[in-house]
Amino acid sequence: MARMKILIIICDGMADRPSYELKGKTPMEAASTPAMDKLAKLGSNGLMDPIGKGIVPGSDTAHLSLFGYDPYKYYCGRGTLEAAGLGIYMKKGDVAFRCNFATSDSDLRILDRRAGRIAFGTEELAEAINGLEIDGVKVIFKDAVEHRSVMVLRGPGLSSKVSEVDPHNEGEIAWKSVATEPGAEKTADILNKFTRMSFDILHKHPINIARKEEGLLPANIILARGPGDVPDIPTFKEVHGMKASAIVGITLVKGLCRILGMEVPEIEGATGGADTSLENKTQAVLQALKDHDLVLWHIKGTDVFGHDGDAVGKKEFIEKIDASLAGLVDKLGDDVMIAITADHSTPTSVKDHASDPVPLLIYGKGLRADKCQVFNEHEVSNGSLGIINGLELMQILKGLGGWNDKFGA
Repeated sequence: MARMKILIIICDGMADRPSYELKGKTPMEAASTPAMDKLAKLGSNGLMDPIGKGIVPGSDTAHLSLFGYDPYKYYCGRGTLEAAGLGIYMKKGDVAFRCNFATSDSDLRILDRRAGRIAFGTEELAEAINGLEIDGVKVIFKDAVEHRSVMVLRGPGLSSKVSEVDPHNEGEIAWKSVATEPGAEKTADILNKFTRMSFDILHKHPINIARKEEGLLPANIILARGPGDVPDIPTFKEVHGMKASAIVGITLVKGLCRILGMEVPEIEGATGGADTSLENKTQAVLQALKDHDLVLWHIKGTDVFGHDGDAVGKKEFIEKIDASLAGLVDKLGDDVMIAITADHSTPTSVKDHASDPVPLLIYGKGLRADKCQVFNEHEVSNGSLGIINGLELMQILKGLGGWNDKFGA
């Protein structure tokens, strides 16, 4: 059997629950998606628990699972993945954190965890933080997309076994970090000092003075979470024997893919948000498929609308994805198998990740088709794939695509 190339399309947080704004339908059900529906009709469908039943996946742990890596064994912390995504190469002993620019009062009470989704000025704010030294430990700090940023602490005696300072809710005072294992007290103390120091520096920064004059929320504090250290993990090629590329905009998934040894090209207009250039990303997918065995196309916008509680916006963005998919599928060869799924559910009614299983379709020329006619959370429950675990996805795709050797005589 000739091997097929594999294109995995992950629509971040696309799965949802019935919405009042959409008259009891999910955004996927309400959206017009002729391209996805056609593939569902011609392919095999099912549901997937990205990590396990009842488990609320993070995007990082979910992607590990979907790539065939047990997240309970290989997860190294979100901060590490974000650092790799921004091109910060960690040394042994470094500790990385995923950070938010946020808005705080002088008591460090959080007024907005995303500083009004700040869209400009973060590079200058990051420069005011980068290079700080606290008790002999250097702070490496870099801004990412919108309110997101990354911090790496470098120095002796550090540990990633500390709690985060982000309270995850407005109206609460920034949490005090504590050691979660003996020996991490120094790192927790440095993190707490950094949180206070970030406010002292940023609240008087010219960028924030200008923002307040314009009626915008200041980005005057850094909230750190997701501590991680240098990972020990085999590459994707070592595990699966495939040369892989990732077409992705957000730093988190970029970082994971780089750590796994995938090629991650920089794509103009790939913002990691709802304004990303789907056209440029589809062109990058076609280019990558020329000389790679597996290509990941990651799309973040669906998750953004889920977190914002915008069911109508999510529906409309799914329709944009479908339009891009229609143009892409027509240009694919018969040797490409397509899998479309999500890394987790982000219901607009919850505004956060949830444990609901996500829809999955797999299409390839000559492969079996089931009786599903459209692609959404409810219809695929009748599909031939049943309900699978995320760790099974790569094995299924490799088996269907001719990548797995026969087991036995």
